[in-house]
Amino acid sequence: MTQPLSLSRRGFLGTGALAAAGLAVPAWARGQSLTHARNGFGEVSGNTIDLSIGNHHFTTGGRSGHAIAVNGTVPGPLIRLREGQDVTLNVTNNLEEDSSIHWHGLLLPFQFDGVPGVSFPGIRPGETFQYRFPIRQTGTYWWHSHSGLQEQAGHYGPIVIESAEPDPRYDRDYVVLLSEFTPRHPHEIARMLAVGEHYFNRQMMTVGSGEMSLEDRLMWGAMRMNPRDISDVTGATYTFLVNGHGPADDLEFLFNPGERVRLRVINGSAMTFFNVRIPGVPMQVIAADGQEVDPVEVDEFQIGVAETYDVIVQPGAGSHAFVAEAMDRSGMAVASLTSQAGQRAAPPPLREPVTLDMVDMGMGGMAHGSMDHGGMDHGSMGTGEGGMDHSMRDTSLLPPDVKVGPGIDMVASMPMDRMDFPGLGLDKVPHRVLRYTDLKARNANPHRMPTRSMEIHLTGNMERYMWSFDGKQFSAVTDDPIRFAYDERVRVKLVNDTMMAHPIHLHGHFFELVNGTGMMNQPLKHTLVVQPGSTATFDLTANEPGDWAFHCHLLYHMHAGMMQTVTVRPFPEEGEA
Repeated sequence: MTQPLSLSRRGFLGTGALAAAGLAVPAWARGQSLTHARNGFGEVSGNTIDLSIGNHHFTTGGRSGHAIAVNGTVPGPLIRLREGQDVTLNVTNNLEEDSSIHWHGLLLPFQFDGVPGVSFPGIRPGETFQYRFPIRQTGTYWWHSHSGLQEQAGHYGPIVIESAEPDPRYDRDYVVLLSEFTPRHPHEIARMLAVGEHYFNRQMMTVGSGEMSLEDRLMWGAMRMNPRDISDVTGATYTFLVNGHGPADDLEFLFNPGERVRLRVINGSAMTFFNVRIPGVPMQVIAADGQEVDPVEVDEFQIGVAETYDVIVQPGAGSHAFVAEAMDRSGMAVASLTSQAGQRAAPPPLREPVTLDMVDMGMGGMAHGSMDHGGMDHGSMGTGEGGMDHSMRDTSLLPPDVKVGPGIDMVASMPMDRMDFPGLGLDKVPHRVLRYTDLKARNANPHRMPTRSMEIHLTGNMERYMWSFDGKQFSAVTDDPIRFAYDERVRVKLVNDTMMAHPIHLHGHFFELVNGTGMMNQPLKHTLVVQPGSTATFDLTANEPGDWAFHCHLLYHMHAGMMQTVTVRPFPEEGEA
C-alpha cells in the first residue's frame, strides 16, 4: 500500500526520497506510454477555471523526455484575469504523487498560496483542490508547482491580470515566458549537483589554455573555488525555451510596422538567469514584477529566476531577433519579432563566458593584482575546517545568530551594496543595461519609516551543495520561522556570503527596494536578486497575515535548504515577545 506523504511544514522537500522509501514508482518511469505535450500554451479565463496536472512526453530540438504538463501543454495555459473579479481555480492532480500550484506574486489569503506544509497540505493523487480568492492587482505574474522538483519538469505557466482601464501605451501584447527543458529527471540533477557542483560546467578555466595564470590558478585552487562558477545547471543539459519552444522551433511574434508592442517577459526557469535584448531595438521598461515603474529605456536587461519585466518596443519593419542568453553564456532562448510571417532573424553568436572577480567574492573593490597586498598572500591560504581556506571562512564576521558549521564554506569579508550592478557579464558592455537603481515606482508609496531592522545572511557550501539562510537549512526537524507583527514596517538587509547570485522571493507580499530613489519612490518587487558577495536591502510592510514561504528561487538551492517560513500574525502569541 502506498504510504501518504508527510504533511509537515517541511514535507514538500522530501519527495526526492520516494524511491529510497520504497514508494510506488510512477507509471511514466515504468515505461507506460504517455501523451505528447504540446509546445506552447493556450489561454483560460473567466470566474471559474479548470486545470489538470498530468504526466506527458515532451520534445524540443534534439531533446525529448518526461514532462509534467498542465492542460496538456508545456508551459501550462496562460491564465488571464481581471482586476476586481473573484476567481475559482479547480486544480486536479492526475499524477501518482502529491502536487500543488503556487500563484507567484499574487496577493491572496495564505490558505490559497499553494505551498505544501506551509499554507496547505498539497493536492493528493486523484484529488481536486479549489483555490478561491479575489483579484486585487494588475500586471504580469506566473504560476508553478511548489511540490518537490516538479517545476523543472514543465509544471508552470503565465498569468496576466488586466486593469479595469485600457492602457493606451501599446497596440499589441505578448507574453514571453522564458524557461528550460532537460530530458534528465530533476532528482538526478539534484544528485549530480550534490556529488559534484561543477558537473554541468563545460567552461572551466585552465592554465594551459592561456585563460588563467599559474598564480591565479593557485589562488583559486587554495580557496577551492572556481571563477567560472556562474550557473549550477547549464546548456550542457538544458534547452532554453521561449513559450515552450526551443531555438530550432522558429517561434515568431508578429506585428505590423509602426505598432508599439508590449512584451511581458517572465523568467519561469528553474535555474537560469537570462540576459534579454533585441539587437537594434531599444526597450522601454514599464513594469517590474507586475508593478508599474517610471519608463526606463535600455538595450538589455538581466532577469533573475522568478522575476518579470514588461517592456514596450517599436521595431521597424522586418524581422528582429529576440535573444535571451543564459547568464553563463552556455546557450540561449530565441524567437523572432517580425512584421513578415516566415521571416526569421538570425540571432547573434554567444558572447564570451563570464568570469568572477574579487568583488564577487565579497572582498570589496580589491582587484586580482592586489590579492597579495590585501592580507591574503598565497602562502597563508592553508586549508581550515573541512579542507576549506580559513581566511575565506572568518566566521567572526558573522552575527551570533548565524549557525556556523559545515554548511558555510565562505564568508564575505567586505560585502557592499551592489544595487547598481546590472548583473554578471553586463557590467562592461557598451550599451545601456537596466540596474535596480534605475527603477522608480510610478505611483508614490505611503511614507512610513521602518520601526525595526533585520539582517539575514545567504549562506552555503558549494562543494557539499548545502544552501541556507543564516547557516540554517530548511528541515522537517526544526521550525523557527521569521516573525513579523501584522502591519509592522521592517527594513531587511540581505547579506550574500556566497559567490552566486540568489533571487530571493517572499510569498504574499511586495516589498520596496531600498535603491536610492527616496522612500516614496522605492519600486515594489516580490523577488530580489542579491549579487555575489554583496548586500541588498528592502523595506517590508507586513500587512498580509498568515504563514508564507521565503526562499531562493533557484529550484535546487531551495530544495537543498535555502528557504524559511515567514509568519505574519495580528497579535503575538501568549509567551512570545
